[in-house]
Amino acid sequence: MPDPRSAKGPSKAAPSKPIATEGAAGESIRRKAFRILGLPAVTALFARDPDRVERLFFDDRMKEKVGAYCAGLAQARKVYRLLPADEMEKVAGTPLHGGVVAVAAPRPVLPLDIDEAARWAAAGEPLMILDGVGNPHNLGAIVRTCAFFGINRLVLSDHAEQALPSEAAYRVAEGGFEYVTLYQLPRFAQSLRHLRAHYRIVGTALGDHPDPAAVLSAAPNGAGPAKPAALILGNEEIGLPATTLQACNQLVTLRGSGQVQSLNVSATAAILVHALAAPALTPAGPLRA
Repeated sequence: MPDPRSAKGPSKAAPSKPIATEGAAGESIRRKAFRILGLPAVTALFARDPDRVERLFFDDRMKEKVGAYCAGLAQARKVYRLLPADEMEKVAGTPLHGGVVAVAAPRPVLPLDIDEAARWAAAGEPLMILDGVGNPHNLGAIVRTCAFFGINRLVLSDHAEQALPSEAAYRVAEGGFEYVTLYQLPRFAQSLRHLRAHYRIVGTALGDHPDPAAVLSAAPNGAGPAKPAALILGNEEIGLPATTLQACNQLVTLRGSGQVQSLNVSATAAILVHALAAPALTPAGPLRA
């Protein structure tokens, strides 16, 4: 690999100004680059979109693993640096950096177009939707789960509490953000009613509701071609807002022993995303937990 010490430039963790990119409708948007930590996330980034990487920092234990990335950055005349442990922690902003930090623009959150969603539904592709999930670690864990099970689109509401991509979310997702495209649905409850023309909107709630596995795989009324499911998970503490519940075709409840009221939303997502993705999963090879 190129000599890391030969890379020129300052070893700051972020570029001096945001990166200009093109939005879904061609409008210019600006996304501030941030730190993506850990080998799984950095590997996914270089595999999917290496041009987004602005800088790379790593410690001695990662030197061989990132050699090819350094070669690419050297060709692009971008900064990469081998750093001692104390400097790595400063650059990363945390000791939990896994030995490698990339500075890159996050993938954009796109506005959801109902006509485009109609095409996904016609192809039988399910949707995962979050309404007010505010903890970035939960967002990252859910993105990781979606990527693991091949649900490659995640819709976010315009709820004021809804978490958006961040350094913390990227760290927990372990590279999942490179495979899951995020969309945001404005005027959420109203837009859900338009989405009902193409999807069965299935909300999660406490109470005496059917088991989600049966609902997510069933055709409506047991007959006719099934619309794919769009599954909605709500805020960690208060669940789905009343307006969202009213927009759902059906509610489901994941039942446990009763010893505690509910699961963490990311744990609930792991169970339900498996059910949501089950019809599309194939025995092509073993999955690793």
